[in-house]
Amino acid sequence: MAKITIVLHDLRGGGAEKMMVRLANQLVEHGDSVDMILITEGGSNKPYLSQDVNLIELKCQRTLDAFGPLRRALKRSAPDGILAALTHINVITAIVCATLGWLKKLSVSERNAFSLDKKVNNDKVMKLTYFLAPFIYRLLPNPVIAVSQGVAQDLIDTTVVRAKDVVTAPNPVITKETEEAAQYPAKHPWLVDKSLPTIVAVGRLSYQKGFDMLINAFHKVLQTKDCRLIIFGEGELKADLETQISGLGITERVSLPGYSDNIIAEMKAADLYVLSSRFEGSPNAIVEAMSVGTSVVAFDCPHGAREILEGGGIAPLIKYLDVEALGDAVLNSLSLEQINNNELQHYVFGKFHSSVSSKAYKRLILRDK
Repeated sequence: MAKITIVLHDLRGGGAEKMMVRLANQLVEHGDSVDMILITEGGSNKPYLSQDVNLIELKCQRTLDAFGPLRRALKRSAPDGILAALTHINVITAIVCATLGWLKKLSVSERNAFSLDKKVNNDKVMKLTYFLAPFIYRLLPNPVIAVSQGVAQDLIDTTVVRAKDVVTAPNPVITKETEEAAQYPAKHPWLVDKSLPTIVAVGRLSYQKGFDMLINAFHKVLQTKDCRLIIFGEGELKADLETQISGLGITERVSLPGYSDNIIAEMKAADLYVLSSRFEGSPNAIVEAMSVGTSVVAFDCPHGAREILEGGGIAPLIKYLDVEALGDAVLNSLSLEQINNNELQHYVFGKFHSSVSSKAYKRLILRDK
C-alpha cells in the first residue's frame, strides 16, 4: 500500500478535476491511502469523491497565498508520492516541494495543449506561471505526465521541455460509477421524448469548446434534417451563445440546460455526440459517449481526438475548424442506422478504464520509490 497525495486548485466541474476524483477513488479502491489537497475549497465534483479519500481544503483565496498552508499540509500528509495537476498548481507545488527537499516525490500533470492554453489565460500572474512552468518541468527529477501524446509533443515543440522530460498516461474516464450511472434514464425532455434525432455536446461554455461553431454547423444541418441540439455545461459565454441561437432563429431546437448530474445517461440516450473544440488535452467526453455505444463526430483539434479515434478509423474526424464539413458529418451520422457498437465500447474500456489508468499513474508517481 502506498500513500499518495494529489494537489488541485479545487473540484470545479472541469475535466481535470473530474479525472483526478476518479483517479483518487480508484487508488483507494485498490488499497492505497490518498490525500487530496485543494488550494481553495469545494466544487461541483466534490460529491463524487470517495469518503475513503482524505480531503484537505486549504481555503486560500489565491494560489499565491497557498505557499505556507500547502507546505504544512504536505508535511502532515508525508506521502510516498505527490501528483499535482494544472499548470499553476504544478508550479506552486514544485516550489513547495523544493523547499521540503521532496522534488523526487513530485509528479506534475499537464491536462491541455500548453501553447494554446496559455493564450487564453491573460492574467499577469498566470502569464508568469506559464513562462516559468517549462523551466521548472525541465529541472524536475520525474517527467511531466501528459494526458495525450499530442499534449506531450506540444510541450516539446513549443517550450524548453525535452522529449525525456515528458511521459503520457491515459485518463481514468470509465469507472464502475459511470457504468452504474449509465443504467439510469436520461432526464432532459428531448432525450426522454425521442420524437426527433438529438445531438449532445458537453463542456464549459467557453471559447475553447467551440460551441459557437457547433451552433453554426447545426443551423446548416437544420436546412436538411429536423433535429435537436443539447449543449450541457455552464460558462462565461452562455449569454453570447443564447444571442447567437436567437439570431439564427433556432431557439426551439437548441437547449442550454446547464450541467447534468448524470451526463453519461444523457449521452447514452443521444443519437450523436459532437466535439467542436478549438483545442483539448484528451477529450474525455468522446470516450464517455463511446463507452455507452453512442456515435461520435469530432474536430481534428489539438490534441487528443486524433489519438482516441485512431486517426478517424474509429469515428469521423473532421478537418479542424471547418464548420461546413462538421455540419456535413453530423448530417451523415444522423442518417446512418444507429447501432450499439460493442467493439467500440470494448476499445475504450481497455484503454480508458480507471483500473487501467490508475495503475499507469501509480507506476509513474512511485517510480524508483
